[in-house]
This record gives sequence, structure tokens and C-alpha cells, in this order.
Amino acid sequence: ARKVLLLSQFGTRDKTGTTLPRAVTQKLLAEMIGITRERVNFIMNKFRRLGFVDYNGVLKIRHSLSLFAL
Repeated sequence: ARKVLLLSQFGTRDKTGTTLPRAVTQKLLAEMIGITRERVNFIMNKFRRLGFVDYNGVLKIRHSLSLFAL
């Protein structure tokens, strides 16, 4: 969660959250964190179910994730 929040500083912000560039893939996240892409997929799906992120071609990080990751 902390790495995703750090990446959100480089995205496009709006009222509900930050949209990351398309270049941020699950593979890239996995390499940055040091885990497998499959594990990133599991974590991102959990964040999606909890309402922390939206993913529809681009990753949108909701502001609520910052409260969770503190």
C-alpha cells in the first residue's frame, strides 16, 4: 500500500483520487516491491474490493487508501 501511495504522487489528481500512468503495470509494481506479479494481482484485487483503488485500464488510487496505509 505504501508503494502505491508513493506512486500516486506522480499521477493526475482529481477530487476522488489519483490516476497513474498506463506505464505502471502489475509487473512493474512487483519488481519495485520485490514480490511476484501474481501476489500484486491478489493485493490489488483486495484493494479494489475494499474500495481503495479502481482499475479499468488505468489504476486510480482513492484517497481512502492513505488512511489505511498510515
